[in-house]
Amino acid sequence: MNNKRIAYVNGQIGLETEAKISFNDVGFLYGDAVFDTTRTFGGKIFRLEQHLDRFYQSLKYMRIDPLMSKSEMNDITMDILQHNLPLLKENEDYWVSQRVSRGVRQDLGGLSNPTVVIETFPLPLKQRALLYKEGIQLVTPSVRRTPPESQSPRAKVHNYINIVQVDLEVKSQNPNGSALLLDVNGNLCEGMGANIFLVKDGEIFTPHEQYILAGISRQVTIDLAHELGINVTEKNLDLYDAYTADEIFVTSTSYCICPVVSVNGSKPENQDIPGPVTKRLTDAYSGMVGIDIVGQYLAHL
Repeated sequence: MNNKRIAYVNGQIGLETEAKISFNDVGFLYGDAVFDTTRTFGGKIFRLEQHLDRFYQSLKYMRIDPLMSKSEMNDITMDILQHNLPLLKENEDYWVSQRVSRGVRQDLGGLSNPTVVIETFPLPLKQRALLYKEGIQLVTPSVRRTPPESQSPRAKVHNYINIVQVDLEVKSQNPNGSALLLDVNGNLCEGMGANIFLVKDGEIFTPHEQYILAGISRQVTIDLAHELGINVTEKNLDLYDAYTADEIFVTSTSYCICPVVSVNGSKPENQDIPGPVTKRLTDAYSGMVGIDIVGQYLAHL
C-alpha cells in the first residue's frame, strides 16, 4: 500500500483502486451529495480550514449530517494526504477532496448512514499548461445557469448536469473553448468551476457573490488586489462589459489565476497574456503560496 494512493471510504482507509461504493448510493443515483476541493502547493495543503467551513455549510444547506466532526474530517484528510504525497512526481501537486452523499438506498426504504469519501488526485498541470501561455477561450452557451430560485449556486453539490450541458455545447462549437455561464437575465455568472473577473481602467469587477459559488481563490484574489491598492467592485456584469474589458481572468482552486484571451472570439483591449493587472495579481498569489504558479504549469509543456 506504500507505493499506491490511498483513500478514506466510510471508516476504512485502503487502496484508492480498491475502494467501493454501492450503485444504490443516492450520490450516484441522483447526484444527492456535497463535495469540496482544495489543492496543495509544493505539497502543502492550501486553506483547508476555509474549504471545510464551506463544505459543512453546503452540507447544512443540503440537510446532510456527515456524522463526522469538522476536526475529524480535517485529521483524516491530512492523514490521507501525508501518505499520498511521496507518490507525486517532481513538480506536481494534488487536488484534495471530501465528498459526502446522503447514503445508500435500502431494500425496505430509507437510507443507510451517509457515504463519506476523502481522496487526492494529481492536478492536470500538463493538460492545462498551454492556457497560461495562450489564455482561455471563453464561450457563452445557450444553456443558462440554474437560477438561485431553483438551486443555490453557493452550495458545492454533486449535481453538475447544468455544467455538463454547457460544456458539451461549448466543446461542440470550440473544442478548445471553456464555458462562461450567463444567468437567465443575461448577466455573467461563472465559468467551469471558475469565477470571472474583468479589468477596466485599472479597476477590477466581478459578479455579485449572491449569484455564484464564491470560490476561496476568488476571495484570495480580492484580498490580494486590496493589498496591491487595486479597487474591486462586485456588480451585475453582462457581455458588453466583457467585450469592452481591458483584461479578463478567471480564478479557481487549480488555476489560481489564469488569463482569458477571448470571450466569444472578442479579445480584451490589452492582448498581453497575461495583462498587467492579471500579472501583478498572479505574482502576488505565487508569492503568497511559495511557488511560481505559472512556472509550475509551463514546466509541463
